[in-house]
This record gives sequence, C-alpha cells and structure tokens, in this order.
Amino acid sequence: MPELPEVETTRRGLEPHLQGRRIHGVILRRPDLRWPIPAEIEQQLPGQRIEAIRRRAKYLLLDTDVGSALLHLGMSGSLRVLPGDTPVRAHDHVDISLEDGRLLRFNDPRRFGCLLWQPAGETHELLRELGPEPLDDVFDGDYLFHRSRGRSAAVKTFLMDQRIVVGVGNIYAAESLFTAGINPLREAGKVSRARYQRLADAVKEILGHAITRGGTTLRDFISPDGAPGYFEQELLVYGREGENCKQCGRLLRYASIGQRATVWCGYCQR
Repeated sequence: MPELPEVETTRRGLEPHLQGRRIHGVILRRPDLRWPIPAEIEQQLPGQRIEAIRRRAKYLLLDTDVGSALLHLGMSGSLRVLPGDTPVRAHDHVDISLEDGRLLRFNDPRRFGCLLWQPAGETHELLRELGPEPLDDVFDGDYLFHRSRGRSAAVKTFLMDQRIVVGVGNIYAAESLFTAGINPLREAGKVSRARYQRLADAVKEILGHAITRGGTTLRDFISPDGAPGYFEQELLVYGREGENCKQCGRLLRYASIGQRATVWCGYCQR
C-alpha cells in the first residue's frame, strides 16, 4: 500500500496540473470502489474550480467551494493527468475531466481505494480521529512521551497507530526505529522522553528524505509521471530479513508485530 511519502509525491505531482482548474464533468464507470461513490461526486463537482489539492494522512482532497473529493489509493490505485482522448484501459474507474480538455483518471485494479465526498466546512468521519501529521511541529518527543505513558503495546504498534500520528506505515516505522536505536518490541510506555525525541527526529528525517526521493516503490505503485520511487534502494532493515545489518554486520532479526513483518537489529536497537 502506498505510504505517506508516495501519497505526498502524488499530491505534488498533480498540484500544478489541477490547482486552479475548473472541473468540466465526472465519469463513473462503476458505482463503487471500496465503498459506494456518493452522488455528490457527479452532482456537485462539475463546474467547480479546484482551489487546492491537499493531503491528510494517506488521503488526498480536491478542495472546491462546495466541498472536497476525498481519495485514497488503496493497495493498487493510481492517479494520472491525461489528454482527454486517452483510451480507457482495464480498471480505469473514474475520470474527472477539466475545462482545458485534460482529465484526471483514477485506476484501481484491486478496488481497495475510495472516492468519497466531504461537504465544505465539515470533516469526513474517516479523518475525524486522526492524529497529527508527522512533519508538523506538534509531533515531537514530548508529544510521543506523553501519549505513550501507561501503554504496554509494542512501540512499533504505538507508532503506527493513526490516532497517535498519521502516515507512519510499516516501512517507515521500521526504518525510523532503527535510526533511533529502539527495539520495535519494547513497550511504548517504557521508552524514555529522550529516546522518543530521537524517534520523532528520525521519522521526520526519513519521511522527508523519502518524499524528495519519490517514495518507496511497492509492487503496485508508481508515481504520477510513471516513474518508480527510489527510496527502496536505501532501506536499512525493512524487507531485509535473513541479511546482515548494514551498521554492525550482525544478522538481522525478524518477528511479526501486530500481523506486520518486522525486521530489526538486536545489537543496534535496544
């Protein structure tokens, strides 16, 4: 599944093509993706100008005066800005045509993505309980230390809880914990304030770097221009079970935490 850097890369790739453009029409080739597509998408989007394209967690929002189209790429979704006469391929489920003759096309083979509606001035229920953005100033060691007190869950599970902080999925949680030198199995409530500051700094650094490198290439994800991300080449622990630690040379360890594959170094991460 695309993680925060992939979604942010998508947002940045789409922004210059969409922001300020007026929507001409909407074509839905099926009534649903993961959930039914609300009638407002067809009824209210046409004629509206796209004021902004935002990201909240792993969701993208196309903001207009009357409301926002809320999109999630799911496991295999992709968004492309294409000429209006581009032939339709399999799994091209949604076209949002623009007044300049181009269109925004949503392709989703597995249909785990979504296209929903958020009325102006409201917050969609999927976004209401989300924690802060990891790149915002409020996300720091003090915040993590405060939220973790009394928690017995593994610190990796805690870090991936979207109510604590959004967008830190399996890849970036594993990499951040390695950089901070924290064992992912350690109880969240037993990690010190100083170590949480190192973890918050690592999350910001790694996510920021991944965004500049185009995200992490997953099997079903490529960026809006069709080019793969490049952060995958720099992974230190994620997906490297059975290999040696790049820092100390010892064999990396493997476990399943919250049904997620987890790789870490027993020597570098305490």
